[in-house]
Amino acid sequence: MKTVSFDTLVIGGGASGMAAALAVAEEGWKVAIVEREESLGGILHQCIHNGFGLHYFKEELSGPEYAERFSEMVESSNISVYLNMTIMDIVKEGDGLTAFGLSMDPGMVRFKVRTVVFANGCRERNRGNIGIPGTRPSGVFTAGLAQRLVNLEGLVPGKECVIVGSGDIGLIMARRMSWIGAHVKAVVEIQPNPAGLTRNIVQCLNDFDIPLYLSHVVGNIKGKDRVEGVDVIPLENGIQQRDKMFSIDCDTLLLAVGLVPDNELARKIGVALNQETGGPVVDSTLMTGIEGVFACGNLLHVHDLVDFVTEESFRCGTFVSGFLKGKRPEKQYKTNPGKNVKYIVPNHYERIRENRFYMRTLIVKNNALLSVKVKGTEIYSKKLRHIQPSEMIQFSLTEEDFKLIKEEGPMEVSIE
Repeated sequence: MKTVSFDTLVIGGGASGMAAALAVAEEGWKVAIVEREESLGGILHQCIHNGFGLHYFKEELSGPEYAERFSEMVESSNISVYLNMTIMDIVKEGDGLTAFGLSMDPGMVRFKVRTVVFANGCRERNRGNIGIPGTRPSGVFTAGLAQRLVNLEGLVPGKECVIVGSGDIGLIMARRMSWIGAHVKAVVEIQPNPAGLTRNIVQCLNDFDIPLYLSHVVGNIKGKDRVEGVDVIPLENGIQQRDKMFSIDCDTLLLAVGLVPDNELARKIGVALNQETGGPVVDSTLMTGIEGVFACGNLLHVHDLVDFVTEESFRCGTFVSGFLKGKRPEKQYKTNPGKNVKYIVPNHYERIRENRFYMRTLIVKNNALLSVKVKGTEIYSKKLRHIQPSEMIQFSLTEEDFKLIKEEGPMEVSIE
């Protein structure tokens, strides 16, 4: 077994992994990226639509263009890249960590490292996760798989489509399927509000006259060899109204029913997970409960824009560099989601520097007020013109904000 040594091992070569690796390498540390696919870039390669880079590059790019820019930065750096490799296990050894990577070539590799960054993203929920009844015909795809088939393989999944879920990937695939000549008959959403960005509702559904059924579920899949149709059931106060059920004939069902952080390896080595995000619990420096193990990007919590993934991951890389220099957080306190807040990341804060937070709300509201309190004392507030669960909220607290704290303790973030 070949043994190699690095200061930092980054697991995942998508937008998150490349950004984190670049931030660590810029400080002169020896960094390796392990990516299970044959090239860097991750899911960006199949996202051929534009809308990427508006925040980071201040211009509109497609997914492959965004990935290419970062791939070129990695190639021009001293970062070592291992493609077509999967990390099978990580163990704590002394003051460092040992990770075992497996690939066809060069086979098994033992990585001796001081720090590890989990940046391996998330995966799609499938039919089994949501339990749609009915037969098991062909023609049922996750939206991401359908996107890959169309954009990378040049294949057409079907001609008469129904999409379950109004998340961004589902909306984007409604438009993409329309562009290739398929008839998208409906998007069915269980929630009373769309799950995707407003711009995607407009550009992907409204512009193509695709019906959106809110507070509806697919209650049955019909067909023997191939999907022949689905039964759609309205919901009232969360209860199925079967007397109002209707059917839609189709040959294809695309599932855009959410993403799950790819956290099996993190769980295996004992990293505590956040029940709301599905990703690791992290401190104010994005380090997990295992010293030297960090997490960022969609593995930590599912973002709405890749630009925010990049921003968070660069910050993570900066924290990793600080850890390698011997810096450790001062006294930390918990950050707790309060009224109308689904989650907030990171899960701890530190008073002696600027802290940046990412959160999602549970409600749809105009003219909302974000409030941050410590032991009942409000230290920060911000007016929000519009909020909805599908759009992430970000804010920063400075040392000046923390000076308003009268009694140290946990921080609670709420929205009114």
